[in-house]
Amino acid sequence: MLRALSLLAVLLWPATLPAQQAGGDAGLVRSDILVLDFERLFADSAYGRRIARDIEAAGAEIAQQNRRIEAELIEEERRLTRQRDGMAPEDFRELARAFDEKVQRLRSEQDAKARALGARGDAARREFLDAAQPVLGTLMREAGATIVVERRTVFMSADTIEVTDEAIARIDAALGEGDGLPEAPPETPTEGAQPGDAAPVTPGAPVVPAPAR
Repeated sequence: MLRALSLLAVLLWPATLPAQQAGGDAGLVRSDILVLDFERLFADSAYGRRIARDIEAAGAEIAQQNRRIEAELIEEERRLTRQRDGMAPEDFRELARAFDEKVQRLRSEQDAKARALGARGDAARREFLDAAQPVLGTLMREAGATIVVERRTVFMSADTIEVTDEAIARIDAALGEGDGLPEAPPETPTEGAQPGDAAPVTPGAPVVPAPAR
């Protein structure tokens, strides 16, 4: 019911908006209701663009490391295959079992690293919203607003109560690229990793080979 009333208020607002704008400060709408596109607020802000660059760079580095580890596992599998004819069957089965366990462990660790990278982006969004709230609160007070509605929940509204651009400009001025804000979860290590170490991966990265039999 509350959501329905909020949407109804947005639908009816254009009829009374011009009179309220006339008494407001120049350049800023006067409205009880403001509309904000949070996805664009984050993506187009200096802070959001920095996070996107950082995650993209980390993802590329992780994918490169994963390809290296995959190549090393393939070579190890080939060595096992070449050794097979000169080994007792039970000895080869033991080596193959150990290799299989190694592959399964790496797959599990890679999956965990991929989830951690996704969680890093989610954490950055939460931190951004926490840091931006004082700026948005000031914008609300200056506009005389009592509620900010996420654009994706609104069926129709007047363009004049869409304040995303104004909010981005103010957040950029206050936060910049987010230096000094709480850090997101630590980056996955990418230097000095060995084939048996935890091997991060991004979705769609190559899968490690099946063990030799």
